[in-house]
Amino acid sequence: MKEIIVASTNEGKIKEIEAMLNEIGIEVKSLKDVFHEDIEIEENGKTFQENALIKAQTICDRIHKPVLADDSGLEVDALNGAPGIYSARFMGHDTSYDVKNQYIIDAVKGKERGARFVCAMALCIPDREPILIEEYFNGEIYDHIAGENGFGYDPIFYVPELHKTSAELSMEEKNQYSHRAKALKKLYDILKNEGNA
Repeated sequence: MKEIIVASTNEGKIKEIEAMLNEIGIEVKSLKDVFHEDIEIEENGKTFQENALIKAQTICDRIHKPVLADDSGLEVDALNGAPGIYSARFMGHDTSYDVKNQYIIDAVKGKERGARFVCAMALCIPDREPILIEEYFNGEIYDHIAGENGFGYDPIFYVPELHKTSAELSMEEKNQYSHRAKALKKLYDILKNEGNA
């Protein structure tokens, strides 16, 4: 497999996936590289894995090429797992992450700070069973916004063993610890064992 289409237009996400898969000679393309119009896919699954599969299968059925989709988000213990699968839509699509992040910081004050990033990946290859993977990045909600790297909830996700937020991690560190990196490593191992890498 020399090329994988990533069912996303999120540039931060594409960069992370590219950094991992380019190392093993797989070219990564985004939806923008394949389609000239915006593709709207209704993510109506009840889990990260269901949503990843909906995205990958929908695009794979249209273009008959290997398609990788991920659905990822933040689960906060004190918020009963919210924002969860609604991470991107939390507080409304047009609400900035600065506002979302500050809301979560305020919401966990004086409460349990445990949190995790979840990444579910689905790789759909024409005429084959989909490959499904789920990985986690455990940490806690920080008491303020910190860091310029990353995107989304990275600036409030504190990683105790590294003494940094996810937005303060270098790309090398992120590629070692993050939920998406762990899922991609698992995917890489599967492809390598099949002789496709």
